[in-house]
Amino acid sequence: MIALILDGVPFEQDVRELFMAFYPGERYTHVPDENAMISFHAEPVGEPAFSCAGGFEISPDAPEGTMLGYLRLSLTVRGQDAPAGGRTRVFYSAAYTDRLHTKNALKRAVYLALSGENGRTLPWGTLTGIRPTKLALTELRNGVPEETVKQHFRERYFMSEEKTELCVRTAAHELQAVRGLDLQDGWSLYVGIPFCPTTCLYCSFTSYAIGRAGKKVETYLDALEKELRAVAEIMKGRPPETVYMGGGTPTSLSAAQLDRVLSALEACFDMTRVKELTVEAGRPDSITEDKLLALKRHGVTRISINPQTMKQETLDLIGRRHTVEEFREKFLLARALGFDNINTDLIVGLPNETEDDVRRTMEGIRALAPDDVTVHSLALKRAARLNTKKEDYAEVTYGDASRMVSIAAECCTEMGLSPYYLYRQKNMAGNLENVGWCRPGREGLYNILIMEELQTIVGCGAGTTTRVVWPDEDRYERAENVKDPELYAARLDEMVGRKKTLLFSRYFKVQ
Repeated sequence: MIALILDGVPFEQDVRELFMAFYPGERYTHVPDENAMISFHAEPVGEPAFSCAGGFEISPDAPEGTMLGYLRLSLTVRGQDAPAGGRTRVFYSAAYTDRLHTKNALKRAVYLALSGENGRTLPWGTLTGIRPTKLALTELRNGVPEETVKQHFRERYFMSEEKTELCVRTAAHELQAVRGLDLQDGWSLYVGIPFCPTTCLYCSFTSYAIGRAGKKVETYLDALEKELRAVAEIMKGRPPETVYMGGGTPTSLSAAQLDRVLSALEACFDMTRVKELTVEAGRPDSITEDKLLALKRHGVTRISINPQTMKQETLDLIGRRHTVEEFREKFLLARALGFDNINTDLIVGLPNETEDDVRRTMEGIRALAPDDVTVHSLALKRAARLNTKKEDYAEVTYGDASRMVSIAAECCTEMGLSPYYLYRQKNMAGNLENVGWCRPGREGLYNILIMEELQTIVGCGAGTTTRVVWPDEDRYERAENVKDPELYAARLDEMVGRKKTLLFSRYFKVQ
């Protein structure tokens, strides 16, 4: 039993996520004790107990309104080798005038304590958030030299040399790619199509099997068109800079339905001002020539065709229901039809895959020469069937995710691709990351804008999120759409109303 007890510490989530990174896959429970402390237990991994105490107070000697943070971290180990009552060491005790500095100091102290007991280091050090490159990008935009940014990452966050280099290199690429975009008052549009041919084993996104949806698809598209018209009216005179149609799998729609959605976009917005129009073709088994021609007619500039792996046995296991050869055929068809910016998504760390499997996948991808390759580390969220039905997959094995990611990265580099966006997720294999690699000039601009929170993203469709950014204040506000397509159609006016209030407060003076 390991118990992490937080007494009055205002950074519970940060500390808990760091704790979980050192002990992945364990069962955690939230157990308040009689003193209103918070404990998280992982079983069975020995019998040490970690505790930290901290809080904030106003010092009588500090200027009025100054907040001083104080913290104290101790590690108590109980076991055969420890004296009666346990062995306790105090790792940190300090006061800071800055909340962020206090949090970082606490996380460094927890990291040292856990690393000392666990015998491990983490590639991303103390960083637990999903946007590590945002930290680097902010410093670069403020004129801090790259080498100084790298030094900050190593000293503040205990990041490995490899991840420091990757993070800062990616941020520098992002900075170059977004030049020319309006990061002050511009915005981008996300269009959600919540349907798929089937649901993959690892997936937790909002998606519904289109074969069972029937007439509900047309009802959904009616509501989506209505929302697009409403957003166009709210943002009248301000066309979006990028548009991304995702899901689900947008190409699970018929060619006529795709034509309908893209025609609605053209009717609502000035698409001549859009710098990038992406459609996730996604599943090869959803792609046909007439669908690709529909995308081409409407000026789609970037598509994504995703094999995830080039090992057929894995595709069968995870429920992709397409073949490796089918992926090749659909990729080459898109090339023949003139698509010159094609992304392929891969997942490393899939069940039963080895390092040799990853090498073979990368060789298959190299032969097709895509313009953009996104390498994902497997992340199993609670809603994924690999989690909800663990008993059905008790025999699956997992390889060394860190080695697999390195193999994929080496191959992308050999292909002449450079990292241009990066993000992390909870429950990622090996505490790793997802990285987009691309050829020069083939950056997915929308990916950078949303991951670094550089621009307002307006989401239309079931399960989408509108995130309105105030860049001068380094803050954003969100408005969610409901996930169920039928509820989305029924409650559309309510969701549009929330968007209007939020967007008017950001872009227009409320009359």
